[in-house]
Amino acid sequence: MKHSPAVRAGWRERLHEIVYESDTFAGRSFDIVLLWCILASVIVVMLESVASVRATHGNLLSLIEWGFTLLFTIEYVLRLLSVEHPWRYARSFYGVVDLLSILPTYLNFLVPGLHTLLIIRILRLLRLFRVFKMTRYVVEADVLVQALRASWPKITIFLSTIILITAIMGALMYTIEGPANGFENIPAGMYWAIVTLTTVGFGDIVPHTLLGRFFSSALMVFGYGIIAVPTGFVTVELARAKSISVAACKSCGKQGHDIDARHCKYCGGKL
Repeated sequence: MKHSPAVRAGWRERLHEIVYESDTFAGRSFDIVLLWCILASVIVVMLESVASVRATHGNLLSLIEWGFTLLFTIEYVLRLLSVEHPWRYARSFYGVVDLLSILPTYLNFLVPGLHTLLIIRILRLLRLFRVFKMTRYVVEADVLVQALRASWPKITIFLSTIILITAIMGALMYTIEGPANGFENIPAGMYWAIVTLTTVGFGDIVPHTLLGRFFSSALMVFGYGIIAVPTGFVTVELARAKSISVAACKSCGKQGHDIDARHCKYCGGKL
């Protein structure tokens, strides 16, 4: 027996209301149960990584993990079925995260140990902001993202400069110290330069010559000052983003207006 298009549309609309919406009792209950399942599954993945726990309860944890994976697989399929454009959802941020939260369990048959990547399920807890209507936090997140995007060109130039410095210093230390002192090649020298520049100092590769120690000291001092550069970029853009409203113009839909603006600077429409 075939159902009419209206019946199929009603079924999809009801499913969409439960799976995606949080304003109704059914939708909110679904989201809350889902969030608890996500949290429990993350705890199971963490416990399974502990050798003593895995030796004692490994089979039980594996069974529970498979149960959560099957549950999230069904949920993922329901999300695809309840939207008009499944491929659009599959390519969205949450769609990709939902898929990555179930794939490692299945791929574990091909690559043993890959199931530990299930920890990515913790990203699904971001739905907390939508479920509990934490609008203030969502707005603050938008401001932070806006600041990061605005400062990205400067950060790109900064990172390019750092790569050039580490390449030059790596080659220089390879020439000065050589394989006898642990600098077996230029990439090893670049690794040492990154560790030194960030003032981490693992100590697995250290200079032994006087000239090598001189350049090492200079790079450390340089690192103290250069680390603060990207922080300054983001801080400036963050202060600028705070003075810009996230409200969109009702006429043209564009954002980026001053916080006290009354009219759109693009089309002149009233905000």
